[in-house]
Amino acid sequence: MDSKNLEKLLLSVQKPGRYAGGELNSIIKDKEKVDVRFAFCFPDTYEIGMSHLGMKILYSQFNARDDIWCERVFNPWIDFQAVMRENNIPLFALESRDPIKDFDFIGFTLQYELSYTNVLNMLDLAGVPLRSRDRKDLMPIVVAGGPCACNPEPMAEFIDIFFLGEGEEVDLEVIDLYKRIKKEGGDKQTFLREAAKIEGVYVPSLYDCEYNLDGTLNSIKPIDDAPAVINKRIMKDMDKSFYPETFVVPTTEIVHDRAVEEIYRGCIRGCRFCQAGFIYRPVREKSVDTILSQAKSLCDTTGYDEISLSSLSTSDYRQVQQLLSRMIEWSEKDKVSISLPSLRIDNFSTELLEKIQYIRKSGLTFAPEAGTQRLRDVINKNITEEEILRTCLMAFEGGYTSVKLYFMIGLPTETDEDIIGIAELGQKIVDSFYRMPNKPKYKSVNVSISVSTFVPKPFTPFQFEPQIDIDEIRRKHDLLRNSIKTKKISLSYHDSSTSFLEGVFARGDRKLCDVIETAYNSGCKFDGWNECFSLDTWMEAFKKCGIDTAFYANRGRDYEEILPWDHLNYGVTKCFFVRENEKAHGAKTTPNCREQCAGCGANCYGEGVCFEKR
Repeated sequence: MDSKNLEKLLLSVQKPGRYAGGELNSIIKDKEKVDVRFAFCFPDTYEIGMSHLGMKILYSQFNARDDIWCERVFNPWIDFQAVMRENNIPLFALESRDPIKDFDFIGFTLQYELSYTNVLNMLDLAGVPLRSRDRKDLMPIVVAGGPCACNPEPMAEFIDIFFLGEGEEVDLEVIDLYKRIKKEGGDKQTFLREAAKIEGVYVPSLYDCEYNLDGTLNSIKPIDDAPAVINKRIMKDMDKSFYPETFVVPTTEIVHDRAVEEIYRGCIRGCRFCQAGFIYRPVREKSVDTILSQAKSLCDTTGYDEISLSSLSTSDYRQVQQLLSRMIEWSEKDKVSISLPSLRIDNFSTELLEKIQYIRKSGLTFAPEAGTQRLRDVINKNITEEEILRTCLMAFEGGYTSVKLYFMIGLPTETDEDIIGIAELGQKIVDSFYRMPNKPKYKSVNVSISVSTFVPKPFTPFQFEPQIDIDEIRRKHDLLRNSIKTKKISLSYHDSSTSFLEGVFARGDRKLCDVIETAYNSGCKFDGWNECFSLDTWMEAFKKCGIDTAFYANRGRDYEEILPWDHLNYGVTKCFFVRENEKAHGAKTTPNCREQCAGCGANCYGEGVCFEKR
């Protein structure tokens, strides 16, 4: 693409830095000297995609090989899309500005169900046929991974290959196979059949789905010699797993503009609503030395003055105190602040509070998730009201005057008393501040309550549960808002319409592929953005395709029903999810993995928390 013409066009759009490229640490190669070109596509804006750790890891790992050039691609915002279509500019990669339709692979990370129309939009902008069956040639191969790949069926007609689990090894194995098939002159079908034999690779075109008269699945049958069950891949030794020495440093502001160091994968807790807590099992930690070395390298090579320690529950890292003590030794000298997201209420301590205050003074965030003890037991949160109040009081006594609390509404077995309990818990926290004998003078407290709507997700004990409908979501919002009696509590909640649509696609099957394409052709894209989302357009698409949304979102599933993801194995067994669902309805809790093994099945990998000496 002619750089001068592009730069002239960029002057007409907001935030041209999204499309300019040329950032510090971005990687430029001679395309004549590489064998495989990979377009890593994030189906949202630059600001969100550049904050994603998975892209940073795979971008660096692919480019560490001389034979691969991986480039970044983001979904252009509405204004630049219009410019591209008006001027016949195909979607291009940031590093080379070459059209991605000429690449060997176009890869998407699927982080959120409401990004599905953006995938279609990016393929359309690239001039690539949307449906896999319409792409006859060996290149480009369209692949996808990420958490939404654990139920890939709503996107099965558009994607050639899904990667299940963690991609550091399996992605390169598929690329090496592609190189061989290409060199031998093989066609796309030959490549896909061979790729399906690699563990962690799901080729949806090699499976037939049959349905019962009531719309439920009757079977998912492999074609020819495709495997009947596809197993996810994991990195067993996190100290040996690839991690970047540097990140691309954006030239424009992004959502999380800092260095990120991953300290472990997985979660010991087993919250019954949490998909990530199960699909990333088992827990595998990095050593303190590895974390320190990688974190120091990132700060030195990027110039960032803040680093975030990333995990699903940072305070569950076994050596968190030692890690922070040693990090402070160099971070103070280098004037680097340390961010600790994902803190647990039940293992928050005065020692941890002191270190947090020492390295970063800001508001604290916790996630009680439910307002009553009964419902917290139902979801297996394993924290008590006493622990919540004690932790908030500890924060107040340490000088904090604000806390943010995350809750969900619409959880299984929830009653109005549970909703009112959220407001009552917030009030108790406010009262605890004002009861302090040494409370700070001339300062008031703020308890920020953020509420999301429960969405039943695959590979969780609640995958069998119905989601409440939009009217009920709104009624519960009103009930909670009217139950808050003080201005010291601020309330925010997610849009009910987007939560509903997320619920439809989270447990959807292949019949939803037609809906997604119909909605896209009717103008749907950036559905996660309020200014772009149109529920009416989506409902019209469902109607055109003869799809009842309640069948997917608001219907409970029998334990015996064949689910669209039952042929995929993420290491945790369906019988474990059934046992946990039954315990939930009895409000019975399950200890965390370090206290007692619950027999979920994740010990099949032979690594991680399942084999720690306890």
